[in-house]
Amino acid sequence: MNKIYNNLDIKNLIKTEWSNQFDEEQQYEILEGLKNNLDASIYAKKEFDNLQMEQIRLGLEANLDISWYAKEEFDCVQMEEIRKGLEANIDVSIYAKTEFRYWQMEEIRKGLEKNLDVSIYANPEFDDEQMFEIRLGLEKNLDVSIYAKKEFDEHQMAQIRVGLEIGLDVSIYAKSELTWKQMKQIRIELLKENKNNE
Repeated sequence: MNKIYNNLDIKNLIKTEWSNQFDEEQQYEILEGLKNNLDASIYAKKEFDNLQMEQIRLGLEANLDISWYAKEEFDCVQMEEIRKGLEANIDVSIYAKTEFRYWQMEEIRKGLEKNLDVSIYANPEFDDEQMFEIRLGLEKNLDVSIYAKKEFDEHQMAQIRVGLEIGLDVSIYAKSELTWKQMKQIRIELLKENKNNE
């Protein structure tokens, strides 16, 4: 395998033993790119698995700036989230970072697509479910600063969010030392009191 192929382009290389370094699925992605007149040399690299190659190929087909994600440190699902953001014409620089797992990237992307202020939750210290609760609150124009805090888990955040949605004074139970079940009980009691006072 020490042969030199300097003068061959990718179309000719794929016909040589050079292509043996790739498995069948990787070869398929390279050939698909060539079939579509893409520069498959961008992703015809051993460090990319076939699924990463596919995401790069799809980005090339869509004329996207694949430099955002054509990096071996991103797995295929992270690449997909960045590609979806590029397709939606949003600022992927906010989440095209290795510290975000793909499901966190997805929550940030969905917020950006709805023109939300994702800076409130685009923090790798929030898991995707916490991000989801904050995003829901932002979509409903709630004061998410009350619960967009790392000390609240997603269940506690949900109880505070629901209280805000129905106009309760959540300051009574928006306390991290309370479990979400305790918060729920207080929320139910507050709702009963409000109905009795109507």
